[in-house]
Amino acid sequence: MTLQQNVHTFHIPVMGLAFTIDSPIRVAQYGIDSVISIMDDDLIEKMTAFYAKKFKQPYEEISQKVEDFRAIRITNYLNLLDTVVTQKFESFKSELIEKRTQLEDFIAILPTTSELKLKLEHLIDSRKNNMVELKTILDHHFAPGSIDVNIMTKIDKDNFSEDEQLPVIYNDAHAALRGFVNSTTNSSIVFSAGMNPRLYSYMETFDAFYPNANGQFQKKIILKVSDFRSAMIQGNFLAKKGLWVSEYRIESGLNCGGHAFATDGFLLGPILEEFKNKKDELIQSAYLLLINALTSKNKEVPNEPPILKITVQGGVGTAEEHQFLLDHYQVDAVGWGSPFLLVPEATSVDAETRKLLADAKEKDLYLSNISPLGVPFNTIKGMTNDFFKSQRIASGKAGSSCPKKYLALSKEYKKEGTCTASKKHQDKKIEELEAKRNSITFEVYNKEYNSITEKSCLCVGLANASLIELGIPIKGQAQGVVICPGPNMAYFSREFSLKEMIQHIYGKKEIEKNTNRPNMFVKELGLYVSYLSNQITDAFEITPQQIKKWEAFQNNLIQGISYYESLFKNKFIQSANEIQNDLLVLKEKLNNLQLNTFKYGKASI
Repeated sequence: MTLQQNVHTFHIPVMGLAFTIDSPIRVAQYGIDSVISIMDDDLIEKMTAFYAKKFKQPYEEISQKVEDFRAIRITNYLNLLDTVVTQKFESFKSELIEKRTQLEDFIAILPTTSELKLKLEHLIDSRKNNMVELKTILDHHFAPGSIDVNIMTKIDKDNFSEDEQLPVIYNDAHAALRGFVNSTTNSSIVFSAGMNPRLYSYMETFDAFYPNANGQFQKKIILKVSDFRSAMIQGNFLAKKGLWVSEYRIESGLNCGGHAFATDGFLLGPILEEFKNKKDELIQSAYLLLINALTSKNKEVPNEPPILKITVQGGVGTAEEHQFLLDHYQVDAVGWGSPFLLVPEATSVDAETRKLLADAKEKDLYLSNISPLGVPFNTIKGMTNDFFKSQRIASGKAGSSCPKKYLALSKEYKKEGTCTASKKHQDKKIEELEAKRNSITFEVYNKEYNSITEKSCLCVGLANASLIELGIPIKGQAQGVVICPGPNMAYFSREFSLKEMIQHIYGKKEIEKNTNRPNMFVKELGLYVSYLSNQITDAFEITPQQIKKWEAFQNNLIQGISYYESLFKNKFIQSANEIQNDLLVLKEKLNNLQLNTFKYGKASI
């Protein structure tokens, strides 16, 4: 059965390792797509045991002694999710047919544009009590939300058996990909954090990613991208292998949760405009390459380009913004991440951390350097992980015991790799720092020491919230919880029911009245202006090359501001005047940086 359109115009993106790990079980029966991380097979094994018991499904533990245990664990969990979601969906459908109040509640959370909503309302308005017709409508227009999975392409650590390096297919991301492909789910894999040519090439070996003559797939590919150029390069790279990208998921560079991959000052609005104007070019370029590749491989060639969707996520927080993205940029769906961290029916977060999120203000949410990947990481002050980390630093025992080693990617000290958040790695770094203590200033020493010790164990910290919430025992060194909301979290101040959040998204219920909340585009611009200012302020030495790079960054932001000034002058939305005023303030702040006055040495702003 092929659905003409999704029931909902939003999806729940992947959040951390644990926060959406069981979201399909929680929300898929309502037709809501969600994405789970499949990077932590240890957490996944615990989830399989927990939910197999809860839903009375068979379970057999897969220990690390089993060959290819990582892929098998992932396959088993996805198969379990597939079974449970199917059962819950069929049960929910039966409730809709048998209970009028349940049906009315369901209609209340559907977008006004939904074909399913229109047909159900028409059936109710006709006052027919025709269960057969109701069942027919649901069968043809309603399906469970997709159980999509995410792989962060950078997390592809080499693995070893004793001292012998295993073949590349046993690398972390490769094994996770294999685990997904071997599962029963008919869903998508989302690749984030840039291109991994070796991993992309591995996809060629799986028939599930190739289209049939009708352009349909067993498994689909979604790429998370930050700009059009990246989409074109990656899409064509895959098309040359006979692989089709079914969706480009555009994410704000800074106004997002988790790892933040800042652009060179290119803002979300202009990026979306380019995708809107060049979507056909993106499709046709890849389709021509796809035809040649499939023909050379003697595989079926679709008669026309397969469906390609464009979606967007990062910082959206109001119904007005949601609808504007759908209408003006003609995106197919919008990702809502951080707000769902306050919806217990949708995400897995412990009570203490949810309260921390609900109480968070703008000053509490910040772009940190705690990630061992060396990529800026959006997080929040006051996490329990900060408490335990500070305790270890104060006692002279900085660093994590590093039990999982998913981020043990640094080859600086051993071929197997170490994590920069681990005690072993930090001990060596601190020892090297101590050796040059007498030759550097106190300021430099402190800065380098803090840079070493601020790294957090994300493998454990990003998984603990789910274990705590579900009451699953946590062994080993106390790490507490790391959580990674976007700046948008500041504008949501309590827990919400799933129904409340969905009605907020569709403009049916206002759940927050934030007079100080900037438009999502303005917020992102402000983050970029601050990012550039901090880059300059934190620089020890400024070279002509750096000044040139900053000037290009500044010019891109100025062009983005001009785009927004024109956009919101011609597009009437409720907050247009406020947006224009905010743009003027940020434009002045940006111009005050006066990059052209920099000379050699330290800059002053």
